[in-house]
Amino acid sequence: MRPDGESQMTIGRAAKSLDLPISTLRFYERAGLLVPSDRTPSGYRLYDQAAIARLVFIRSAQAVGFTLDDIRELLRFDEASSCKEVQDLLERRLADVRARLVDLNRVEDALEGALKKCRESRRGCGVLTGLRRNKAKNTAR
Repeated sequence: MRPDGESQMTIGRAAKSLDLPISTLRFYERAGLLVPSDRTPSGYRLYDQAAIARLVFIRSAQAVGFTLDDIRELLRFDEASSCKEVQDLLERRLADVRARLVDLNRVEDALEGALKKCRESRRGCGVLTGLRRNKAKNTAR
């Protein structure tokens, strides 16, 4: 317990309280998203309630699709005056997700076509043959 009465947790207790591996907390530290509030005389990291709240924020933001760079930006925003900046970030992230969905739909179509070709193949594997032909075409360029 600190002199001001605020309790602190070791990295192990903090990680356990949030059901996270200790390595995740260390990763967030290396990424500049989290700083221990203090250290014990023997060097163990200590986290206060503000650090725990920050961890909850980080995990919540990740759960809705924000990247670590996005989260770094969000952590700098002020709730009272940054709504437009948050909206801009959300619009960018949504555009990225939509672009990935288009790509995933293309991949889905290609996989469905390959599976159909594979199921219809009587001799050998048409998919492997096709992939080998594509490789040969790509290396010939």
